[in-house]
Amino acid sequence: MLKEVELKNGQTLMLRRVEEEDAEKIINYLNIVGGESDNLLFGENEFNKSIEEEKQFINNLDKSNNLMIVGLIDNNIVSIANIGKSLRKRISHNGEIAISVKKEYWGIGVGYAVMNELIEFAKSNNIKNISLGVKASNNKAIKLYKKCGFKEIGRHKDFFNLNGEFDDEILMDLYL
Repeated sequence: MLKEVELKNGQTLMLRRVEEEDAEKIINYLNIVGGESDNLLFGENEFNKSIEEEKQFINNLDKSNNLMIVGLIDNNIVSIANIGKSLRKRISHNGEIAISVKKEYWGIGVGYAVMNELIEFAKSNNIKNISLGVKASNNKAIKLYKKCGFKEIGRHKDFFNLNGEFDDEILMDLYL
């Protein structure tokens, strides 16, 4: 376990690295959160890895360059996040973040706790720049990222297409 955090609602969030045994729960979680909002790169039931493929992915993670964590409340996954850096020497000081939180747990500190854990990993692993992309209309996430120190550095126009409705991707960086 990496950390335990008391949330705003009094529940305890446990943060730990993913394990091979999490594969099926991760797939189920991702297929649920994909349908809870239009903020991810996939929708409900669009995460199509098999359990064996997910186990292989988890086992192949280079733990010295990546941190993939699950946030658990009462042994249920409520968040999954990852930070990874390149193995290429010239850009190995850059990291990229992906994060999701189950909608039922928005607004109680889960995202903030998870982001802080990713940022701590970056600091202790010589990552100087952290990047992420966020849907321009995802105001709650943007507010969280700004609270964590991220700044908008650019946009990908019409990056997201949801049934013919386009939205920009905001690019954000945190310089450590």
